[in-house]
Amino acid sequence: MNFDFKEMITVGMVLFAVIDIIGSIPIIIDLRSKHGHIESEKASLVAGIIMIVFLFVGEEILKLIGIDVNSFAVAGSFVLFFLALEMILGIRIYKDEEASSASIVPIAFPLIAGAGTMTTLLSLRAQFQTVNIIVGILLNIVLVYAVLKSSSKIEKMLGKNGLGVIRKTFGVVLLAIAVKLFASNVKALFI
Repeated sequence: MNFDFKEMITVGMVLFAVIDIIGSIPIIIDLRSKHGHIESEKASLVAGIIMIVFLFVGEEILKLIGIDVNSFAVAGSFVLFFLALEMILGIRIYKDEEASSASIVPIAFPLIAGAGTMTTLLSLRAQFQTVNIIVGILLNIVLVYAVLKSSSKIEKMLGKNGLGVIRKTFGVVLLAIAVKLFASNVKALFI
């Protein structure tokens, strides 16, 4: 086990930007107002389990269908690129279906552990130690739980403009990560 504090922080920041739990506060508040109570503990736990299981099983699924991690990482960099554009420009490229309840399905999956997060996890696995990725996941799940639990307080504290600034800032960070991920994995496709 190679615990690397720098890797943990990097992975944690990447996942924080992709999960975008702060930017999702308006969605969470809307779900809470439509459907009542959100089970923060259950949603956080299920999202964490989904991410950790996919971290280990995802690569095997790729091997089964004949795709290497570098190819998936390059494809993942495109997903991250478009997620970053959504955050920066305030547009929606990918549209989810309307949620019927505020249960595990709309919160844990796909809001927290969605396609972008899954792609990111396998892309990160091509660059970082698994143990550091798991720590990054756990740090984010703790943060997700805290945000879910206190989303209405955070919204009042930051206001609409504050949430917009945070979302755009993490969008730029995510865009830079997507470019780095593409550059570091595209070489391996031609060797």
